[in-house]
Amino acid sequence: MTGLVLAMVWRRRGQAVTLALLALLAVAAAVAAPAYLIAADRAVAAGQIATAAPGELGVSIAASLDARAGADPDAPPPVDFTTVGAALVDLPGFDYVYAAEYPAVGIEPTLEFASRMVFRQRVCDHLRIRAGRCPAGEGELLLGERTAARLGLRPGDPVTLTGARFNDDPRAPGYLPAAIPQRLTVVGTYAVRDAGEAYWGTHGYFTATPGRGPGEPVFTIMATVRAMDHPGTDVSIDGTAGAAVLDVDRLGELRAGVERLRETAGKLGSAVQLSTGLPGLLDRIDAGRAAARQLVPVLAVPLVLLACFSIFLAVGYGAEGRQNELAVVALRGARWWTRWWLATGESLVAVLAGALLGCLAGQLLVNAVAANRFPGVGVDPGWSSLRYAPLAAVAALLAAVAAQRRQLLSPVSTLLRRTPARRGRRVLITEAVVVVLAVVAGIQLAVSNGSLTGLGLFAPALLILAFALVASRLLVPVVTGAAARALHRGRPGTALAGFQLSRRPGAERLFALLVATVGVAGYAACAVDTAARGRDVEAVLGTGAARVLDVGPVYRQQLLAAVRAVDPHGDFAMAVSRLPSGGPSIPGGLAVDSTRLAVVADWPDDAPTARSVAGRLRPDTAEPPPVLSGTDVSVVATTSGLGAGKRLRISLALTSVQGRGDTEVQLGELQPGRRTYQQRVPVCQGGCRLNGIGLTAVGTALGITGRVVINELGSVNPVADAVPAERLREPGRWRMPRNGRLSADPAGLRIDVDASGGLSAAAWVQPVDTPWPLPAAHAGPLPPGAVLTGLDANPLPVVPIAGLPAVPVLGRHATLVDLEYADRVAVDAAQAQLPQVWLNDRAPADIVDRLSAQGLTVTGDHRAALTARRLHVQGPALALWFHVLAAGLAVLLGAGALVLAAAVDRGRRVEDLSALRIQGLGRGAAGRAALWTYAILVFAATLVGLLVALGAWALTGWTLPLAGLTPPDLPLPAWPRPGVVAGACGAVAALLFLVALATGRDLRDRIESKTVNGRNG
Repeated sequence: MTGLVLAMVWRRRGQAVTLALLALLAVAAAVAAPAYLIAADRAVAAGQIATAAPGELGVSIAASLDARAGADPDAPPPVDFTTVGAALVDLPGFDYVYAAEYPAVGIEPTLEFASRMVFRQRVCDHLRIRAGRCPAGEGELLLGERTAARLGLRPGDPVTLTGARFNDDPRAPGYLPAAIPQRLTVVGTYAVRDAGEAYWGTHGYFTATPGRGPGEPVFTIMATVRAMDHPGTDVSIDGTAGAAVLDVDRLGELRAGVERLRETAGKLGSAVQLSTGLPGLLDRIDAGRAAARQLVPVLAVPLVLLACFSIFLAVGYGAEGRQNELAVVALRGARWWTRWWLATGESLVAVLAGALLGCLAGQLLVNAVAANRFPGVGVDPGWSSLRYAPLAAVAALLAAVAAQRRQLLSPVSTLLRRTPARRGRRVLITEAVVVVLAVVAGIQLAVSNGSLTGLGLFAPALLILAFALVASRLLVPVVTGAAARALHRGRPGTALAGFQLSRRPGAERLFALLVATVGVAGYAACAVDTAARGRDVEAVLGTGAARVLDVGPVYRQQLLAAVRAVDPHGDFAMAVSRLPSGGPSIPGGLAVDSTRLAVVADWPDDAPTARSVAGRLRPDTAEPPPVLSGTDVSVVATTSGLGAGKRLRISLALTSVQGRGDTEVQLGELQPGRRTYQQRVPVCQGGCRLNGIGLTAVGTALGITGRVVINELGSVNPVADAVPAERLREPGRWRMPRNGRLSADPAGLRIDVDASGGLSAAAWVQPVDTPWPLPAAHAGPLPPGAVLTGLDANPLPVVPIAGLPAVPVLGRHATLVDLEYADRVAVDAAQAQLPQVWLNDRAPADIVDRLSAQGLTVTGDHRAALTARRLHVQGPALALWFHVLAAGLAVLLGAGALVLAAAVDRGRRVEDLSALRIQGLGRGAAGRAALWTYAILVFAATLVGLLVALGAWALTGWTLPLAGLTPPDLPLPAWPRPGVVAGACGAVAALLFLVALATGRDLRDRIESKTVNGRNG
């Protein structure tokens, strides 16, 4: 009996090979999913490691050692750094750097700042020696080139340094000498090669200090550190992970080692600090892997279901073609097992052979994809990738048996029928169950807020299958009606093609399969394109510009002046500062140099143009800001009406017009009558812009009222640069938002103070040199009359001028104002909050050096291209390549089922159409009936499959974790581009259409051959 089954396989070897290929694809799909996940796990780890920040690839242990410890016998024993270093013994494979530092005074002209005396192993390998040489002996120093230029020091100059300690008295902050002075020699000057290099750790050696320019330590050797007297030393060991430690197969060991290191450092007490970004990196790798494990099954499940459905369809078609043979077996009274084996053996042999080959094919397919998409990572093949292969093989065999249940159970009379019976009640029940499961899965997704767990994980697969089955139910009436109309219009070829489909129950199942094939491919296209567009938005709009440089502490006007000096024409650079948030109802925002907004910033889609927004953020003003030219500022004021015990202090908020910084100058307590108040302000050398006149209560008195008239405002020398008297006499050219009112006075600007609650904070009088309220663009709600938090943390009234879908970097609930105007209305004389320089792709390669020459210190460098690269190696992006693979396998399954269906139908259709040809049917009509039967099916399935893909995406696409691990609050796209989805479905349709035409041509040739033979016979 087995020999007979094998003979049947050989006799219909074309069908057997096609069925084996379908089984191969089914098992290959089941093997490919876990194999791909293994490869993706490795690729996620490798990608995150390759794009990690330097601080995420190392560890640092630091401690403070008291050089004079031991003087107090009752004090706890000092921390021995050899003990700290011993904590790293259990963490091998790192490149360790020892460092020590302490503060010293003597080089800087003031005790407000101290020099950082630093020893760091192999430091000269990471510096550029600009003049002189690297320290080699005790007492030799290496200065930063800008520090040396500022202090007028050159190689060979002697200096005297004294170990110092910080004075924490708030009345006199700074450093105090606390050791024996030491005479040392400058032997060279340096510039840092790369301040962000992993070698420097997280010590912030090159962070700028306001008023001193870029931070530059004084480097020396360990002998000098030990020989020089100083109160204490901060020591550290920085370890950078080597390639062996970061191997993707050893990440578990690395995590365990870091945890042991934490425990060891914790036992040493609070005197030892451990810092490392490795746990965050490892957590990000785990999160990426988890996202991949969610995304891969989304199309792996429908792919396996599609494979089983294609086997069910193919075997069912084959069984219908062999009904006459099975009827003869049943008529002869064969025993049930003989009948069962003869009915199913041919299909089971082919399915089993294909399943065995599918195990190897699935792994090889993933190997090929991984070699192309994850070069150098490898897939780590193992038996675990085959864990679902037996289940897939069993499912394929069960599908083959289920497809032949009617031939196994039907009586001989049914098997001898030429026209198969329509689908019965069991089929309807099965389809209803699928639809119900799809509905339940969709509801679970909705109520679980898109959690891809439980039945929700199968929602895309069930919805695609349910939509396809429902659509197939509509095929017969639609095709029958179209065929009837074609017949009435005298187009017999088209009519015959339609009737062929409407008379074959198998055509409905084939149509459902083709719809699901196009649906899977279309859904994959939706996911891949939506994710790609989302990553672009995250990289571009989330960064703000092609390149963004973080800047060390700097005043806002200094930032503006430095950027404008580097880019005077506004071609490539823009100064940016952060606008503080005032809580959930008062969004934060960006203050930008809007004159460069349109040139530099990346701008959201569906927003007014950046140029139009920039113009409205910075309208022209009639009043220029008042400028005081000299360093000795002077105010002449007449005070009256202050009650007993009520005293006021006057101050000025000034900003250097040459980028020297901001300051609030205290001029003293106001005295009754007309008095002159003066103060020297070094920052005003070259001129200062007046931001405001402040009045503050002395003490805590309440109910302060009184009158102050500003008679004169300017510089002592030259007096000619004072604020014009006519400007002082016009209150409309000034504003006082709170605690008083302004009015005209022949003697100057009259200020009537009225502060019932006191003046713990200054009441400010400001020149009207900016629009008021300040124009602001906004994303999210911002009603008219809104008040934001200004750069000085004071209330800032704004008027909305444009609504945006998102503010670059900050997202969908933020604001945008002009930096210079916002700085003019600020009176805090404080540094910029999160200062940055945004650059477009035309910025020169030496932009960091140019900014440094203007006194800015770059502390961070963010590039949209690097952000995009990081997003491309995260779990969601890597997992989506499986969707492309699944779409390809789905198309092969659909094509294979189409070929097998055509092969089974071929014999009967040749008989029917050749008989009609002999009876007078035209050659053209017969040819069209042969060519277009399956072509029409493919065309209809493509249109319906496209709708199915879009419907499934609308219901489930929002649940997929496509936007990376920590998506920003940006308007990420929810839908793919129509052309991409249409193109993907069109490509699938083109392939299936070619298969349909090829089978139709073969059928047409056979019909003509048999027709000629019939007429000749």
